[in-house]
Order: sequence, then structure tokens, then C-alpha cells
Amino acid sequence: MNITIVRSINDLRSYVRKWKKSDESISIVPTMGALHAGHLSLVREATSLSDRVIVTLFVNPSQFESTEDLDKYPRNEDDDIEKLTPFNVDLLYAPQTDEIYPSGHSTKIVVSGVSQGLCGDFRPGHFDSVATVVGKLLAQSLADKAFFGEKDFQQLHVIKRMVLDLDLPVEIVPCKTIREPDQLALSSRNSQLSSNDRKIAPILAQTLFDAADQIKEGVDVATVLYNSKEKLIRSGFRKIDYIEFRADRDLRVLSKFDECGRIMAAVYLGKIRLIDNVEISKY
Repeated sequence: MNITIVRSINDLRSYVRKWKKSDESISIVPTMGALHAGHLSLVREATSLSDRVIVTLFVNPSQFESTEDLDKYPRNEDDDIEKLTPFNVDLLYAPQTDEIYPSGHSTKIVVSGVSQGLCGDFRPGHFDSVATVVGKLLAQSLADKAFFGEKDFQQLHVIKRMVLDLDLPVEIVPCKTIREPDQLALSSRNSQLSSNDRKIAPILAQTLFDAADQIKEGVDVATVLYNSKEKLIRSGFRKIDYIEFRADRDLRVLSKFDECGRIMAAVYLGKIRLIDNVEISKY
């Protein structure tokens, strides 16, 4: 089916008003494009749970640490549209930057608590940018449900906290991380890895799964984290921002396995930053 593309809030709202008038449920899948199977799994879930589905495509400039990083981010709208075509997507909302951040824009959303530590320590202001753009997309679309992957687990917590604190009438639906056959978590940045680094990259997931197994077996958490970090360094990861054991419920630091948690990591291969996490369930 052909996907309708809109680029303005007014055009987006025109469709939304008609759907709301017909009492149809609306879901939104926010993306920055460069779509892969992980994104498409969110779209598939959204189409199964709602009458209408909006996919957004907006490369949010304020989320990038440098102009160089922003310029390198992969963009191919035609390719993204082709990937979405088999799905029952009603609208692709692909606004220009000045539609999201018009002249004089001066408001941002700051979510404290869950935005601190982990990636928050290494990417100052990043989650403010994420919360602000997601808050705007939710307000613009008036969606009933919004779908986000668990790979960006801290981001998921930030968005859930924002929605709760601002009383936004939208349900945040978490979706499981989608992985390559070699267990590398899917990411738009994977395409930027060199051929050699792509061979090394799956060791991140393997290390986290091994760490999760050890912690479940009762091995001391601090020892597991130290050994995991050493393994990653030996394997060729250039820099380890963090590898930590956090509570699944609220991201508190856990020193022992007495509740459901996540092994969470952010690392560099060459200039490419990779994040991943593995759940450790008590059930």
C-alpha cells in the first residue's frame, strides 16, 4: 500500500482529527529513520494493537554530540518508505527541523532522576533533547499508544517518567530488543562500523549474556562487572563508558541479585558508540 507522507503539524492534525472523530485508536512509532528490523518490529506491534499507525521520521539535531556526528547519521527516506510499505502504516510524519523547532523555540523538558548516571553522565543534555522532542511528537499526534525499544532502556525510563509526571494521556509500550543472528543488538549505527569492528561487535552482547548467567548463578556482582569490562577491553573495544547492574523497575544501582535487573553497557568500537542491555529476571 502507498504510505501518506505529511510534513507539517497542521496536516498531521487534520488526519488525527478525522480518526478521533471516528473513535479510532492511534499509535505512534517515533524514529530517526535509517530503519532496520528493530524499528519494523515496533511498527508491527503498533499495527496489531491499534486502528491507525503513525511512524515519525525526524533526525533530532539536538540529540547529537557534534555536527560531525549529526552529518554522519544515515539518511535515506526513500529506503525507509520502501521498508514501511508492507506494513499497515497510515501516515509517515517527516517534518523539517523548523517545523519541530520554529524560530524562537526556547522550551525544553528536563527529566531528573532516571536521566542521571549511565548515558546521562557521558552525554550531558542528551535526555533533555530526547524528552523534549518525544514530548512534542506525542502532543502533535495525540496518540493513544507510543512504542519504544528496550535496547535504549534508560531512554525508555526517561520517556515513561515524563509521561507520568506530565499526565500525558498516552500508553508507553516497551518492545523487546531485536538482534542479529550473532546477537548484536540492531542499531542504525551498526552500518558505520568497519568490517573488522563489525566482527568484534557481537562480543558486547555475548559478554552481557555471560554476565547475566553468572549473576543468576550467584557470582559476586562486582566481580562479574570487573571481569566483563576486562574482557571487552581485551577484545578490542576502545573505550568503556560503563557496564553496570541496574534495577529493571527504576534503574537503581544493584550490588546483589535480589530483584529483576539489567546488565547495561555503553562502549566504543572505533568512533562508534554502542549500547546494549540484558535482563536478569527473578522469575
